[in-house]
Amino acid sequence: MINQTAIDCLKNEADAILSLIPRIDDNFAQAVQMILECNGKVIVTGVGKSGHIATKIAATFASIGTPAFFLNPLDAYHGDLGMLGGDDLVLAISYSGATEELLRFLPLIKQKGLKVIGLSGNPDSLLAQLSDIHLNIAVSHEADPLNLVPTSSTTVTLALGDALACALIEARHFQPSDFAMLHPGGDLGRRLLGKVEDIMVKDNLPFVSPSDTMQHAIAVITRGTLGVAVVTETDNRRLVGILTDGDVRRAMQRLGQAFFSTPVCDIMSRNPKTILRTAKIVDAGEEMNHYSIHTLVVLNQDNSVCGIIDSFSCLPGTRFYH
Repeated sequence: MINQTAIDCLKNEADAILSLIPRIDDNFAQAVQMILECNGKVIVTGVGKSGHIATKIAATFASIGTPAFFLNPLDAYHGDLGMLGGDDLVLAISYSGATEELLRFLPLIKQKGLKVIGLSGNPDSLLAQLSDIHLNIAVSHEADPLNLVPTSSTTVTLALGDALACALIEARHFQPSDFAMLHPGGDLGRRLLGKVEDIMVKDNLPFVSPSDTMQHAIAVITRGTLGVAVVTETDNRRLVGILTDGDVRRAMQRLGQAFFSTPVCDIMSRNPKTILRTAKIVDAGEEMNHYSIHTLVVLNQDNSVCGIIDSFSCLPGTRFYH
């Protein structure tokens, strides 16, 4: 019974989100355009549960380069109204469209000449009437067994806020580099802003020369932890090729006992994928994903080898295909 209640809740909320799809219409497109044309801030406002959802929507907008903050209508009466500028835009949320505190706040906004995008579950509500654009977030019923607790309605509101954010990302051609500038901290910022040289393996690199035997190369690969050997010219460390586990297995199967005395140059993969030490970590990740590999040889500007970057140990949290 407990599990079934949870399953029913999830199904109800999923159905409620899907019911939004037919409502992605001209009003939605106009709302996105209004946000794009806003030269000030997007003030997201609501009371109670709608206020919590509004806080999250404002945070999401800010994270994609749309200046936004949450304003509690109750605080607006005690000085916070001064936060609003003449170029700002208001996104007002009330499921009923009749929240008293919000409706007393909106006329003050209109007096300042600010545009209002209203989100409510009642297209005939006073909020809808006071809005320049109204987005319908109605649900047929809440997900809780009593049909009382804001569940499906808050989920739908949050999802519509995410839909607005996604549309803004597309319209502004927002790139990972833009996202990185707004999220410089933590692993995400490190991967998007950091350089390959910051995290590459550069000590005790598994170097072998083209004339070395495979017996020697196997020993070098075994001593290392990357599962590869980098083949270079001995005198200048210029890259010649790479030996991977796959190269080794295929050669052993093909050559049998002759494998161990075979020179590395007969087995290695020529023209391995490389990246400059000054490239960004995110570029290394995209390169590895594109070629379905887990290792890149890192080069200096003169094409000499200076390191190895490995998806397993160096890029936690990044998706790679192996």
